[in-house]
Amino acid sequence: MDSIVKNCLIAMYMSFGEVEAARKVFDAMRDRSVVTWNTMISGYFRNGYARQALMVFDWMVESGQEPDCASVVSVLPACGYLKEVDMGRRVHALIENGGLGKKIMVWNALVDMYVRCGNLNEAQVVFDGMTERDVVTWTSIINGYILNGEVRNALRLFCMMQFEGVKPNAVTIASILSACSSLHYLKNGRCLHGWTIRQKLEREVVVETALIDMYAKCHHVELSFRVFARTSKKKTVPWNAILSGFIHNGLAREAVELFTQMLMEAVQPNDATLNSILPAYAILVDMHQAMNIHGYLIRSGFLSSIEIATGLIDIYSKCGSLESAHKIFNGISKKDKDIILWSVIIAGYGMHGHGEAAVSLFKEMVQSGMKPNEVTFTSALHACSHSGLVDEGLGLFKFMLENHHPSPCADHYTCIVDLLGRAGRLDEAYDLIRTMPFKPTYAVWGALLGACVIHENVELGEVAAEWLFELEPENTGNYVLLSKIYAAVGRWKDVENVRDRMNEIGLRKSPAHSLIEYRNM
Repeated sequence: MDSIVKNCLIAMYMSFGEVEAARKVFDAMRDRSVVTWNTMISGYFRNGYARQALMVFDWMVESGQEPDCASVVSVLPACGYLKEVDMGRRVHALIENGGLGKKIMVWNALVDMYVRCGNLNEAQVVFDGMTERDVVTWTSIINGYILNGEVRNALRLFCMMQFEGVKPNAVTIASILSACSSLHYLKNGRCLHGWTIRQKLEREVVVETALIDMYAKCHHVELSFRVFARTSKKKTVPWNAILSGFIHNGLAREAVELFTQMLMEAVQPNDATLNSILPAYAILVDMHQAMNIHGYLIRSGFLSSIEIATGLIDIYSKCGSLESAHKIFNGISKKDKDIILWSVIIAGYGMHGHGEAAVSLFKEMVQSGMKPNEVTFTSALHACSHSGLVDEGLGLFKFMLENHHPSPCADHYTCIVDLLGRAGRLDEAYDLIRTMPFKPTYAVWGALLGACVIHENVELGEVAAEWLFELEPENTGNYVLLSKIYAAVGRWKDVENVRDRMNEIGLRKSPAHSLIEYRNM
């Protein structure tokens, strides 16, 4: 069979996701051209086999086949995806030594690779050395600064880009809008919105989605919905953005209603849609709604996704239906259970006072070979704290200290201080705070102050309160708790002094309120 035909066969199989069939054709070929190798590398990456793409590239070089521009442009995205910066540097050296840098797309791929690996300095060196830069070059470096948290530098580069006469495209604008979102730069975002209208880019899906997200994160959900209302409403991505925006602004019930409208309009949800909307059901804590979404997930086949199953377990846990949550958990095979799933089920039992079950699940997780992370330890320690399991909680904390993975953080110390405080072991809690390897947070001191209120310990209560007054000067709750301790031991003059102190700095206690639901109102 002619090699050209075989190359076409490999490309066809890869385009249909038949990776194994493509590999069989490739393995049977005696003479492989650079096109053959490139087709395999790009095909593997497009089908989610980035590691295999790198292996094929290495094999290609070792076999004596010289890469061309298409080779490096195919393999560099795989290096960036896997954050294999050393492999990327080797490809960079091949470009320099092999004279492959004649095309701008090669240098663009290099900038993008370094950006995705988090090596901004190397990306900037490549960028600065380019004699020609197009909109892709500028967008890659701008997006790199945004991804690595240097948002203001990204905005500076956006201005420089226009000074050099390079016109932004829809992807550039979407990146800059995300920068405005993270900094809550509403004014800049609105200016960009006006620019997209003048340039007739506002109908691009990526721009629409970025605008919806930007307005929502700037807490202007009404403007976000106004942009959404002008979209075609036939594409899933804008729906996902507005659903996330509603939830971000505390509009969980409205988000669920909008999701129902989405289904009625026959817009097909995807995994991202469900991952966006499931937190709304968890916020509502409505068992009827939980059962409704559970039924939909079964009918639509989405429940096979581990992320979505985890979201449903979280919903049932927050609704108090631990039996339903555990049934879904047990239905997931052992090999598919990840650390997030374990953390959610442990937290579910902990929040409802089933500390022993939470600790048992934690031990089962460790025995299965899964390494706990910060969140898992926090969930387990929180469960011990709220169930009075002092010895178990201290044992878990000791296990964390001895294994040094992960190192205890402020949340873990807060849980242990709360655990000891609830048990009346206030001196031990205070000693732990004084030996912390970093400065105690307001949450740590708050846990101690709360325990002092329960056990009417004035001396330590005053210590905790003074630290809290410094860390949270406008939190009226800390003043109220200290006055409660004084009132409990009959020190009414000190109660009056705390109130005077509040009045001097203009603080007022917020009135309490309660809510009940009646006929969905």
